[in-house]
Amino acid sequence: MNTLKRHLSVANVLSLVAIFIALSATAMAATKLAPNQVKSVNIASQAVTNAKIKTQAVTSGKIKNLGIAAGDLGANSVLSSKIAKKAVTNAKLGTEAVGAEKLAKNSVTNAKIGPEAVTTGKIGGESISAAKLSASFYAQLVKNVSYFTAESVSNNTISRSAEVSCPVGKQAIGGGARVNGELQDVAVTGSNPAVTAGLRTGWQAFGRDVEGTPGGNWSIEAFVVCAEL
Repeated sequence: MNTLKRHLSVANVLSLVAIFIALSATAMAATKLAPNQVKSVNIASQAVTNAKIKTQAVTSGKIKNLGIAAGDLGANSVLSSKIAKKAVTNAKLGTEAVGAEKLAKNSVTNAKIGPEAVTTGKIGGESISAAKLSASFYAQLVKNVSYFTAESVSNNTISRSAEVSCPVGKQAIGGGARVNGELQDVAVTGSNPAVTAGLRTGWQAFGRDVEGTPGGNWSIEAFVVCAEL
């Protein structure tokens, strides 16, 4: 006993304790854990790090409903194939989010345009052709307007007239008359369309020396505005 006491010291005791702890830890590590032996209460908070999770180990059934927020999604992580049809509604689109380059050709049909939605500022110059106008409206338009005149001879006779005709395919939409030369005693006595078979084919002008006696030389001129109707 005395011999044992002589060999015991603080250092020897601590060494023996260290060896015992090491052997105990090795024995515990070598002991195989039974299934379901490690409970959630045995896991420290935040002890399971990303490095401890196996690839593809977390399935959709393990994710809480509404548990993935926008901040949890990586950039470009949601693919178009993962979005259900008609899932992106108008309320989900940001203001001015859809640019012109995102629209397919011919995708904006008549049914997609609201009443009076297309203003004149959205129509290109000379972009609406005659084929785009209704037949009834097109028939009311004045097209290919032109102007013509005709003058009578100039002398001092008491009265005279002049008539100017529209080209074939056009009708008179306006006209008038005037006196050239002697103006003191001469007046326009008639100015009216020339009508043939119910069509206004030109314009007629009439003038007369109201004094009834020959005076200076004068002439009467008729003019007409013609157009396709």
